[in-house]
Formats: sequence, C-alpha cells, structure tokens
Amino acid sequence: MTWSFSLGRLLGSELRVHVTFFLLLAWVGFAAYSSGGIPAAIENLIFVLALFACVVAHEFGHALMARRYGIKTPDITLLPIGGLARLERMPEKPMQEVWVALAGPAVNIVIWVVLFALGAGMPYETLGQIDSTGHGLLNRLAYVNLLLAAFNMIPAFPMDGGRVFRALLCLKMDRVKATKIAATGGQIVAVAFGFWGLSAGNPLLVLIAVFVFVAASSESQEVAMRSVARRVLARDAMITEFHALSPDDTLATAAQAVIHTTQHEFPMLGPDGTLLGFVTRDQLLRTLAGDGPRSEPATTLMVTDIPQVQLTSGLEMVLDGLHQGAPAIAVCTPSGRMVGYITRENIGELMVIRGR
Repeated sequence: MTWSFSLGRLLGSELRVHVTFFLLLAWVGFAAYSSGGIPAAIENLIFVLALFACVVAHEFGHALMARRYGIKTPDITLLPIGGLARLERMPEKPMQEVWVALAGPAVNIVIWVVLFALGAGMPYETLGQIDSTGHGLLNRLAYVNLLLAAFNMIPAFPMDGGRVFRALLCLKMDRVKATKIAATGGQIVAVAFGFWGLSAGNPLLVLIAVFVFVAASSESQEVAMRSVARRVLARDAMITEFHALSPDDTLATAAQAVIHTTQHEFPMLGPDGTLLGFVTRDQLLRTLAGDGPRSEPATTLMVTDIPQVQLTSGLEMVLDGLHQGAPAIAVCTPSGRMVGYITRENIGELMVIRGR
C-alpha cells in the first residue's frame, strides 16, 4: 500500500503502518491535552497504541487461520480506521472463508476475557464515556475489544460479518452473485453509517463508511474479474496492436508516442522483439512536467520488473501479477518474443464484452 512503511516482519508477514496513522496519534494527543493536560495526553496515546496492538492481533488471527488453508499473508497495514491484512487470495470454500473471517473477532473476544479475568470492566452507565481517562486503561481496553468484535461482525461486506454472510450465500449460489448481494448490503450499511456520522458530527464514522462502500464495490469487481479469468486464456485478452519503443528512443520520442496514441503503457523492445521493460504515460508526463532534458533516453523511466506469461496461460495468473502492482503483464512466445500485453483496463473491457 502506498504511503506506508515497514516496521519489520512478524510471524511471516510484513507489518506496515500508514503515514496517516500518525495524524490520528497527533489528533488524539492534542484533543486529550486540550481537555486534561499532559497526563491525559500521555494516557490517551498509550491507550491508542495498546488498542492498535489489539488490532494487529485481530489481523494476525485472520492471517494465521488463512495459513492453515495454505494462504499466505504478505503484509498487514495499520490504518487510522483499523488494520488491513492482505491475503494473497481469499479462500473460496465457503466454510474456510467463515473460519478465516471469524478468527479476527475471536482474538478480540479472547483479549476481553483475559482482561476481564484480570479485573477489568466498566459499569453499564459509563460505557458512553469510553474516551474519558478516568475509567482506567485496562477497563477501556477491555470494553473496546468487546466493541471491536461486535462491530466487525456487522454483516457489511467486506467486514468480517459481511464475509461470513457472503460465505453462507455461497452455499446456495455462485460466488459472483453472492458477492454482489453481500457487497450491496455492505454499501447500504455504509450509507447508514455515513448519515449517522454526519448527524453525530463523528468524522471517524464517516471515514469508515466511505472505506466500506468503496471496498465493497472494489472486491465485488475483483471477484467478477476472477470468475471470467478462470475461463479465459492470456491470448484471448491481450492487446496486440501497440506502439513500442526502442532502447535508442529519447523522452522526446516517447512524448510523441503519447500524443499520437491512446496507450497508457509503452513496451520497450530489444532488436529481437524481447521485452526490456515498460514506460508508463503517467510517469512520462510527470517527468516532462518538470522541464527536464528531453534528450535523455527513455530507458531512464523504464520499469523492468514486468511479469511474463505464455499465450496459453490462464488469465487468473495475469490478475495475480497485476494485483502485485505491475503496470502490465507481457504475453510472450516460448522464445521470449513479446506478442502482446494485458492491463487491468482491457480485462475490464473483456468483462463488459462477455456480459459480466
């Protein structure tokens, strides 16, 4: 994820933190300092850090359960609205997805039980004052873990409860239809959250609503793409008519290609037709906007780490490469000569043509 950096590796996954997380810490610290001075600010910051340690534990619950089914978790990212465990793929057997989804909230329940056994607890009438430092760190942490478990089980896809809902629907219908229904339900809940956040003046709730709405739509499209991909080969989806650059071309030459074509990716081919890399339109325009010398070779902007597939490779393999952030996937002959390439955009066009 962009705008995030690594804190190291833990239990086989890279732990990352988004820069906006520090904005949350600054906001919490300033708000607490304004109302209670330095002691309140320190206690609230410790509370937030402890809370996000629980969030990390929640995400590792998903990751370790997924590992039981042979699914790796490359990284876990801390965001101001929680955590995000990026599984390399979602389990497609319904009950496996149920157990992976339930593992996260189960960790929060375990944490709550442990803290409760240690004497933590809050009277019912004080639950609305969770942001007050007067109730004790462990008491607040116990209550928030219980709240996290309950909140995550709301059937709003792609939250944990929404994933359980989708998995149960998959027992009765195909995965694409089940995902559409679950995503629509998630978006309805997100709209309700948005109105609630706006009326209550709660920006965090509005942010969660936006995240749920966008993520539900995005994952529904991803599932639909993969459904099409299982039935299509790379040769059926590749772009075969394109303007290629050579290693001798300059930035000025590449700029002319941008003007005269509608391409967003320009393959750089060697004399024998083998792929050297790709130059993207966005990267080229950013460089030219900086008034740099246009006589420099276009190879200075070339992205070289481009996945390659064969003509008969399944399109699902292509989606995996695009999911890793590659600008395009090259389709090559066994001898290494590039005959076409595939982007996420033309996969989307293929879906429309095939009526999905």
